[in-house]
Amino acid sequence: MEGDSARLEWRVEGPLLDGWGVYHAIVDPRSGAVYAAANHFTYGPTLQRSSDGGRTWKRSRRITLPEGSDLFVNALWHIEPGRRDEPDTLYLGGDPAVLFRSDDAGESWQPNRGLLEHSTRDEWLPGAGGLTCHSVQLDPGDARRMYVGLTGGGTFRTDDGGTTWWPKNRGVEAHFLPNPYPEVGQCVHKLLLHPARPERLWQQNHCGVYRSDDAGESWERLDGNGLPSSFGYPIMLDASDPDTAYVIPEKSMEYHYPPDGRLCVYRTRDRGETWEPLTDGRPEQAWTTVLREASAYDAESLYFGTQSGSVFALTEGDRWVEAARHLPPIFSVEVTEWPK
Repeated sequence: MEGDSARLEWRVEGPLLDGWGVYHAIVDPRSGAVYAAANHFTYGPTLQRSSDGGRTWKRSRRITLPEGSDLFVNALWHIEPGRRDEPDTLYLGGDPAVLFRSDDAGESWQPNRGLLEHSTRDEWLPGAGGLTCHSVQLDPGDARRMYVGLTGGGTFRTDDGGTTWWPKNRGVEAHFLPNPYPEVGQCVHKLLLHPARPERLWQQNHCGVYRSDDAGESWERLDGNGLPSSFGYPIMLDASDPDTAYVIPEKSMEYHYPPDGRLCVYRTRDRGETWEPLTDGRPEQAWTTVLREASAYDAESLYFGTQSGSVFALTEGDRWVEAARHLPPIFSVEVTEWPK
């Protein structure tokens, strides 16, 4: 999709990779290449790359786990570009809670052994969508620090470039387990690091919305302050304000639709102390879901897509515009300055 500068007029093009389930797609800001974590019931999971804006695509080599492992790559969930000084490095998260790294722009991939062979892996429990590594966050100030969020595993941090991973879940609830505050086993739905304050993390969890101000060492729960529900999948940030975040609540873990059927983005401007709904222009009734990768933000606006095939953009005056409708279920939304 391409929009004007006011985000009022939109044009839909494509499909550009038809036939594939695209769980996540990005434009690499370093090269302009388009990458898609793509899954197919016949051809399996793969990383697709396009160097011409999506007109043609090339698959990476087969993505596998080491010989002798009793695990298999079931799906690919998230693609994350490496740092600026690593122009050909990419990270790829998938099911079963695996992280891959490529140093040749996605041509080949190596699994991260520290996560694959983690001592707590037997305590990770698959969610409804599997045991997934879906959030990969690189610390912009520390080249050896990064985070992953795992469905059914929790949040993990490495301070040595991926050799060792430490659980960072203190204060995060997992009410579906016998011990509701375990070391691991929490169900992270989306984890984000604020680029201007990298020690601040936000997460939408199966059991609440949380913020950490100490690089994941501890978490504060934030969903009792004006949100209609503690459950949801996406979370969005304001790149210029570490105190601002946005969530899209769902009724509950059993009922994946908005409370009262009213799809709504909620905003906090005070670190989660209070939340306010952004209602101008939203649909009056919308019994639909926004998935974990189906939202994005830039310096100007917010964007999200629904399982019912609509895309919304926030315009001037905090008013929502429906940019497209009647698309297939939307798994992934990202925003970028598209090269001309």
